[in-house]
Order: sequence, then structure tokens, then C-alpha cells
Amino acid sequence: MVRMKARYYKKTFHFKRPSGTSRGILTEKHAWFIEIWDESSPDTIGRGECSIIPGLSPDFESFEKYEAQLEDLCEDLNLDLTEWPSLKFGLECALLDLENGGKNIIFDNEFTRGEKSILINGLVWMGDRDFMLEQIHKKIEAGFSTIKMKIGAIDFGSELELLKIIRDFSESLTLRVDANGAFAPSDALAKLNALADLSIHSIEQPIKAGQWESMRELCSLTPLDIALDEELIGINNSQKKTELLETIKPQFIILKPSLLGGISGTKEWISLAEERKIPWWMTSALESNIGLNAICQLTAEYRNDLPQGLGTGSLYTDNIPSNLLVQNGSISLGNDN
Repeated sequence: MVRMKARYYKKTFHFKRPSGTSRGILTEKHAWFIEIWDESSPDTIGRGECSIIPGLSPDFESFEKYEAQLEDLCEDLNLDLTEWPSLKFGLECALLDLENGGKNIIFDNEFTRGEKSILINGLVWMGDRDFMLEQIHKKIEAGFSTIKMKIGAIDFGSELELLKIIRDFSESLTLRVDANGAFAPSDALAKLNALADLSIHSIEQPIKAGQWESMRELCSLTPLDIALDEELIGINNSQKKTELLETIKPQFIILKPSLLGGISGTKEWISLAEERKIPWWMTSALESNIGLNAICQLTAEYRNDLPQGLGTGSLYTDNIPSNLLVQNGSISLGNDN
């Protein structure tokens, strides 16, 4: 009889440089790691990352409540985690890792075998103009063909000026922007028209989540493609997911497993979107290299040629060592993972 045991530990990661979003400045990132093993084989351990972003993760209210739920989970691995997507992701990864021998292999595929790289976008964080310009030049020099710039923290005119500099530098670069819900519904369309003049590929979450009718209207009138991101968070049943996709009819959806019901919840979103011919791409929720590796492996289970949002492994001064490699705008895994 198999007897599963579990434990967890917490680690705080520190950003190399404070990173800005429309929700504020990030200086550190909290994550918990769940480890699972069979009592009869204690040296083989599966590990998964439970990663949260305060103010965004639907299952994080306080450290005390979160760790209490983790303690309960370690006592009972069959807990219903519907309302705890980050814990579900960590648990699913740990179980799959254990099943594959405790070697950081969540899925045995071309990515984990070192046979496939995944195209990613280069992320430019919010900040003052000079800082953002410095990041833009570095991403271009590093060989990225797709750049994603977070907008909504400085004035819109300055952001347009920065995007124009990028566009003037190269007409072939693919430019994505992420507003994190920063626009008001009343002026969102005018801002989308201004962005479209710069041949922007897409914009993530132009207005705050939960305004389905306003978002539906934007998606029907927009001159550039809209990708839903925060809009998907907290929607956990198939019927509601279907209703959202069929009401809003977005051009893209963006998937963060730690926020969307783990691996199984993400797979369901993909299935529902693909049935409706809605393309998607995967993005990390600032996980450490452990969680990022798992998301890369999940992404590689699908044939998706769009650049993914998986280039966050170099954010921290104290990230967990990894064989993840970012070169020429792609991420891959070395042979010894």
C-alpha cells in the first residue's frame, strides 16, 4: 500500500531591481514549495512551487491563512483545491515530478529532453523613461523578436513615445503591451486607436476585469487584438469559462497556471479556447525557476508557435539554480535538468 507523505517550506526571492506594474512596485516574491514522497521510497521526492502575487492571486489573503491551508494539504493530499489555484498547481507538479522519478520532470516531452526551445517575448518593466529605454535596448540586443512592454504607470503620452522609439528602431519587431487593467472604459478605445498607429500586435487586459459588456464592446471595435489575462482569474467551472469566452469573444487569452486552477484548470481553458478558435499563450506568474520550468514543460505539450511569456527566470538575485537557458529570444533546457 502506497503511503504518501508531504511537507512544505517557504522561500522569499528578491528582485535584482524593483519592478513596476500598474499594481505597484515589486521588490520581493514569496513562494512555498511542497514536497511529496512515498514512505517506502523516501529518497525519491516530487517538488512543486506554490507561488502567489499579493493583490492578484485569488487564494492569498494572508501568510497565516495560506500556510494553514498548506498544512492541511500536507495532511490530506485529496483536499478540494478549487479555490486554491496556486496550491493546486504546486500539488499537481509535485505529484507528476514524483511519478517521473523526482527529477524535475513534469512532462516527458521534447522540451525536457532538450530537443525543443520555446519562443518567448522580452519583458520591459514599468519605470521612468530612461530605465524603460535601457531595458528596450537590452532586449533588442539580446535577440528578441517580440517585446512586451507594461504600460499604465507613467503618463500615456510618454509610453507612446517609448513605443514609437522601438517602432522607429525596427519595423519588424513584434510589440505587445500589457495594461493590467489601467485604462478606463470611457477612454480605452481612443487609447487603443493611438496604439494601433504604432502597429502594436496586441494589448493585454486594457480595462479592469469583471466588466464583461465593456470588454465585449472593446473586443468588437478594437483596431488591435485584445488578450484577456486577469479576466480569467477566479473563474473555475466550465460553464462560466464558456460563458466568458462566448460573451467577450477575445482575440487571445493568456494563461497563468498558478492563477487559473493549476495544470488541469489551464488545460481546460486551452480546450475551451481552441474549440472556439481563440489562440492563447502561456505566461509565468513570476515563479522561481522551479515553477517556470514546469510551465515551460506544460507549454511544450502543445503545438503553439506564438511567443510565450516565460522569460522571467533572471529576475531574482537568489533564484534557484536551473538549466533553463534564454538565448536569442527562446527558452530551452539543458540536458542535465
